[in-house]
Amino acid sequence: MIDSPELLLDYDAGTKPAGKAELYGQLRERINLLLEGETDWLANLGNAAAEIFAWLPHLNWAGWYLLRGEQLVLGPFQGRPACVRIPLGRGVCGTAAASGESQVVPDVNAFPGHITCDIRSRSEIVIPVKVAGKVVAVLDLDSSQYGTFTEEDREGLEALAADLVLLIDWERALNS
Repeated sequence: MIDSPELLLDYDAGTKPAGKAELYGQLRERINLLLEGETDWLANLGNAAAEIFAWLPHLNWAGWYLLRGEQLVLGPFQGRPACVRIPLGRGVCGTAAASGESQVVPDVNAFPGHITCDIRSRSEIVIPVKVAGKVVAVLDLDSSQYGTFTEEDREGLEALAADLVLLIDWERALNS
């Protein structure tokens, strides 16, 4: 639970960090405080998606896909309705899950096999979430602008995903 009033300020309310490293540091701190003491995986992923969507600029979608067998299944998100099931290896999310590697895509239309869930999306970043070396989910962020995501975003989001590995009961999430 957040008990520091300064952490309740929105990104657009004048608390803009100096650079992306600081932005992600503040976002990680906000999410850690927000999820502190809560054990429900659904509530935690929902709040994490909402905070990411509210805090990072230029997003039109932010959310989670959970690995269930050989496909990713839509989890908590912010944005317009999305694809519900994505086979491993298909699209940006399926590629990230199958390879275990983050995908930074400046132009989704140039990505082979891209799955269009929202025609407004122009760029995308997908971060695999790994528990004990095994992919259990992906964090998917879309932007309506080309080239939104950089290697700095990848690094910041990978660190955020590593934090969440410790804050989410992934066994319950995947078996619910």
